[in-house]
Amino acid sequence: MLRQIQTAVALIYPPRCLGCGGLVESDFGLCGSCWRETPFIGGTICDGCGLPVLGANDGFRLECDDCMAHPRVWSRGRAALLYRDQARALILALKHGDRIDIAKPAAAWMVRASAALLDDAPLIAPVPLHWTRLLKRRYNQSALLARELARQTGLEYCVDMLQRRRRTASLDGKTRAQRFAALGDAISANTRHRLLMQGRVILLVDDVMTSGATLTACSDACLQGGAADVRVVTLARVTKQ
Repeated sequence: MLRQIQTAVALIYPPRCLGCGGLVESDFGLCGSCWRETPFIGGTICDGCGLPVLGANDGFRLECDDCMAHPRVWSRGRAALLYRDQARALILALKHGDRIDIAKPAAAWMVRASAALLDDAPLIAPVPLHWTRLLKRRYNQSALLARELARQTGLEYCVDMLQRRRRTASLDGKTRAQRFAALGDAISANTRHRLLMQGRVILLVDDVMTSGATLTACSDACLQGGAADVRVVTLARVTKQ
C-alpha cells in the first residue's frame, strides 16, 4: 500500500532538478547539465579552508596561499563546492529564495567533504544570524545546513551555541580588512551552553567562506568559551579569479 502511494505521488509530483527544475530520476538530485555546471571540490585540498591546491597529497599539512598569508584560528576546514556557476545559484536560492529543500542534498555534499573532520564526535554549531536579520529572512540557512548535517551524521547539534550581540552591516563587497573590522566582538558564545562547549571539538557550519572573517569571529568565541578545538565546514568557498 505504501509503495502504491509513493508511486502515485511520484506520478503527480515527479522529481525535479534542484537547479533548473527539469525531470530527474530521484528527489533532491541534479540533472546532467546542472551537475556539470556545479563545481564540486576534489583532489588535493588546503587543510585550512578546503580550497583545491596544486600538487599531490604527501601526508603533510597543505595550505593555500590565503591560509598561509593569514593563519586560521580554527585547526582544519573543508568546503564542498566552489562558489561559482550553478553552485552560486543554488546557494543564493537557499539563502534568499526560500529554497530550503536544497539544504538536505547540500548537507550530504558537506558530509562527504568534511569526512576527515568528524573524528572525536564534534559538536555541530551554525554561524549565527542577528535576530533582526533572522526575523526578516525567517530562517538561518547555516542553521538549516548544520541541522541536516547533524541528522545525517548522528552528531550532536546546538542551534544557538553562538549568538550575534550586535547587528553588522552586510559584508558583501567589503575588503578583507573591512570584513574583520565590521565583525569585531559581534559574535560570542551563548552563556547558556558554556558547560556543553567545555573541552569539546566544535564543527562550525556556514554556507560560504570568503575571507574567513565570520568564521574567525565564531572560532574565537568558541575557544574563549572553553572549546578544545574548532573545525569549519562550508557549503562553498569563494576563490580569487
